[in-house]
Amino acid sequence: MKKPQVSLGLVNPKSPDNVGSVLRAAANYGVDKVFYTGDRYPRAIERKARTVDMSRKVSKDVLITQKDCLIDALTDNMKIVCVEFALNAIPLPEYQHPENALYIFGPEDGSIDQAIIDKADDVVYVPTVGCMNLSASVNVLLYDRLCKTGNYNASNTLIRKNRDTNNRLKVL
Repeated sequence: MKKPQVSLGLVNPKSPDNVGSVLRAAANYGVDKVFYTGDRYPRAIERKARTVDMSRKVSKDVLITQKDCLIDALTDNMKIVCVEFALNAIPLPEYQHPENALYIFGPEDGSIDQAIIDKADDVVYVPTVGCMNLSASVNVLLYDRLCKTGNYNASNTLIRKNRDTNNRLKVL
């Protein structure tokens, strides 16, 4: 069975901390690649005095690539799914995820361009009272995908392999 292709597209993100959290989510949920547009993220990394130590984080192996246009990140058989508060969008609890998808998220302080929305196969939103931040939205969407596709390994082996070294808890 061929592994589904799942990529994330970030429209002009501004916060290195938020992008770092997106990369961690991508690694945790088996996302293939993360793409971003704009120049705010690289400028913010240059200005930031400290860098995040990724040596112990699962996200250190996730590839992040800058693109002029996120649509250029599509590969064969991928659907474009925009995640945005948009009129007539599909509530995430009602959404059935495609096997192969490029999920596009708007910037922390703006929206996805209408031209990208118009090219999308689907537009979904998380029915919260207010807007979530970028990394929270990515985590909720990817968890929803995991639950609905059933593509996960639920076992004690997974827990032993992935929990923190200081965690020795067990349920009796």
